Amino acid sequence: GVREAIEILKLARSSEIFMPYEGGTFQTTRPTQMGWAQSSGPLIYGACSGPLMVRMGARMADGIQLSDFTVEMMPDAMENVRAGLANRDEPTDDFRVGNFWAFHIKEDRDTAMYEARRELIWRGAIAAKYEHEIRAFCHDDQEVEIVIDNYMNFLKAFWTRSGKIDGVPGDLVNRLIAGMSSTGDMKDLEQEIERFRQFKTAGLTELSLRLFDNPMDGLKIIGQHVVPAMRD
Repeated sequence: GVREAIEILKLARSSEIFMPYEGGTFQTTRPTQMGWAQSSGPLIYGACSGPLMVRMGARMADGIQLSDFTVEMMPDAMENVRAGLANRDEPTDDFRVGNFWAFHIKEDRDTAMYEARRELIWRGAIAAKYEHEIRAFCHDDQEVEIVIDNYMNFLKAFWTRSGKIDGVPGDLVNRLIAGMSSTGDMKDLEQEIERFRQFKTAGLTELSLRLFDNPMDGLKIIGQHVVPAMRD
């Protein structure tokens, strides 16, 4: 479906007439005249995280958007990006690689940790129950089982807005948060900026920081501290 959506959008910005599109998921039912679209059109990104999806996105789109990838996951992702780029019909020297990343940096650490616990269910590895990705933050396989077995308690912490994850030791929760998000108070900001630099070195060209409660406070922190640091 994502490949077909990219193909349709590329036709839509082509400034040319295109005939009905017959895809397995999406179809257009009549010829479409796009002569009015005289600009080059917007960049088209593929929401791609799986290995084959990353290759497809690099082969067809202007960029890809990863989700909750850690720095350690980037080498494999970039290998798949390069494989996709090698098979493009239209070469590009400005391919974009973005990543969606949770940002829980606040003035008050307890508030930040509460928010991170509440939202932890939506970090990619936990939401999808990817045991091999969860394992990176666990001491042993038994801890991985604890995370998987308490999936509903992660979800409960979100839907009740309690931020309380029953059945999972606090130390394990803290390791998951530290590995899968940027969380803490202003004293933790410099180490998170260093993480962002490592993302850049690993191949990211863009990083989308997801804000939660009181987003204007987060925007101020990003604008006053993160953006200037990343310009250096």
